[in-house]
Amino acid sequence: MVDEYRKGRGAQIQAKNPYLAHEYVQEHIEGLDEELLEEKITTQIFYETPKKIVNKVESPDVGMGYSLNPYQGCEHGCIYCYARRSHEFWGFNAGLDFESKIIVKKNAAELLEKHFLQKSWRPETIVLSGNTDCYQPLERKLGITRELLKIFLKYRNPVGIISKNVTMLRDIDLLKELAKLNLVRVVLSITSLDEELRSKLEPRTASARRKLKAIEELTLAGIPVSIMNAPIIPGLNHHEIPTVIKAAADHGALGAGYTIVRLNGFIGQVFEDWLRKNFPDRFDKVWNQICAVHDGHVNDSEFGRRMKGSGEISDVIAQLFHVSISKYMKGREVPELDKTLFRRGGHYTLF
Repeated sequence: MVDEYRKGRGAQIQAKNPYLAHEYVQEHIEGLDEELLEEKITTQIFYETPKKIVNKVESPDVGMGYSLNPYQGCEHGCIYCYARRSHEFWGFNAGLDFESKIIVKKNAAELLEKHFLQKSWRPETIVLSGNTDCYQPLERKLGITRELLKIFLKYRNPVGIISKNVTMLRDIDLLKELAKLNLVRVVLSITSLDEELRSKLEPRTASARRKLKAIEELTLAGIPVSIMNAPIIPGLNHHEIPTVIKAAADHGALGAGYTIVRLNGFIGQVFEDWLRKNFPDRFDKVWNQICAVHDGHVNDSEFGRRMKGSGEISDVIAQLFHVSISKYMKGREVPELDKTLFRRGGHYTLF
């Protein structure tokens, strides 16, 4: 069995899937008749043709009413990603499978148009990437998100975008048209300005330097941009909060938010393995501080508290964040999107 660090991948293991009855394991070498050869992990694409694409968000603490995810799984490989667990429902695992077996919803734009044609639809902001990133590497080739933006523009329905990449600059022509009508806002997620740490935490995302440059370009184009400084991992990146907020503000960001890392399900196993391999000298400190903000556990499922944590360390992080916002983003505001321009049927109307 090859025990080498997989560069370019976040997860280093294939986690257990609780929904599968059988699995390959190699922990007990004495039980193997012959060594199982380590496979080379390459990205595989699986095509799905769902019947609906817009999801009503029931969770009250995620800041969105509707979401749309053209991809399931994400090549970015962010080690902490809460969406890893959703891959288990497809028969895959939250580890390497999540970032190497990508499910593509190739008919997403067609389904979005059908959704807007429903007489029951009342215009509300739909957020792209409520679960996995709509601008992950495959988007450069497949262009599904670009086709979705064309539908949003055609029907004049407001759209939010959350991403850890800068591929949206390719679509700046569509974003500018949407922005002129106050129909779009972009959120770029910046976890760390430390490139060495960023490349380990989220190996296939854009660097912080490129994200900051993208904020500047989008702002100059009249497209409102804010950031998510997320997730905050105590002991790894919490001390960077002021510098991240200042850098984003200096490049034109209008606002910022944050969440504290939570490791639901087998994501805890994946993150623990990663942390031991990358920061063995800091493992105990980081792991214990994550537990400290979640009442002794690495995850908390209680709405509201799960995103920001609780306890002394959580309070220090919250104070550091709010002081930084007051210092660097005071007076800035992300505009509310316009829901009055919706074109019923996608056409102009006189009334």
